Amino acid sequence: MPFKPLTAQQMADYDRDGYLLVKNFCTQDEINKLYKTAIEDDAMRKNALDLNDQSGKKTRLSLWFTPGNDVFGYLTRTERMVNSVAQILDNGSPVCHFHSKLMQKEPKVGGAWEWHQDYGYWYKNQFMFPDQLISVMVALTAANKENGCLQVIKGSHKLGRVNHGFSGEQVGADMVMVDNALKTMELVYCDLQPGDALFFHSNLLHRSEANLSNHPRWSIISCYSSQSNLAYNETSTSWHTPVDVVPDEAILEWEAGSLSNNDFLKKENDPALKETGWEK
Repeated sequence: MPFKPLTAQQMADYDRDGYLLVKNFCTQDEINKLYKTAIEDDAMRKNALDLNDQSGKKTRLSLWFTPGNDVFGYLTRTERMVNSVAQILDNGSPVCHFHSKLMQKEPKVGGAWEWHQDYGYWYKNQFMFPDQLISVMVALTAANKENGCLQVIKGSHKLGRVNHGFSGEQVGADMVMVDNALKTMELVYCDLQPGDALFFHSNLLHRSEANLSNHPRWSIISCYSSQSNLAYNETSTSWHTPVDVVPDEAILEWEAGSLSNNDFLKKENDPALKETGWEK
């Protein structure tokens, strides 16, 4: 399937709303391979981080920096992904992969993510330009209200960065501003089918409920930055290394290595989870 550039209407929707849903971004065969790998590759389980929400439920994720020669690395490096990100960021600078994370919300036990902006975390990495940061969520399983799909406040990226503190072990947005935003802007539940992709701005306010359903909710979220965007408190190197783009067919047709070769984040090394003094 050849890459189709985003339309002028899609670009306008992203600018207005702070997010863009692209249906069928990945094929069912691609999703089957990605999900099978996520479940069966032991590296994901061994390198998973548990972060408690306010109620004590655990949200589980595995996060790595450099996109490798595995199926998830191929996904984050595909022409369709990198070209779409480049089109949205639109500043002529090469696209770099900051990190990707596999979100694992198991039935009945998967915890919530509190209201936050991604830049609420990445501000601590001292990235300079939030408009040059974007996240792309690809659903590996269905995501809906029942199993705690992503919720966004439409247009909230226009607020700029709001203050963040700690909510459980997570970084959460100032709830006074969140409540004000909910009075002012529309709350949207992002219902995704496997293979759908959600592109969203680093300052978009978003959250998700705990998964109290009988069905898992798994997704991969890849985060990108322009090479021109400087980060003064980030020790990884992928954030300023242009993505080595691969053809779209790599996911299904290329030989894939193990995820154990990836440079996974360890919880104690994440600057976003460290006290700086202004979270109180």
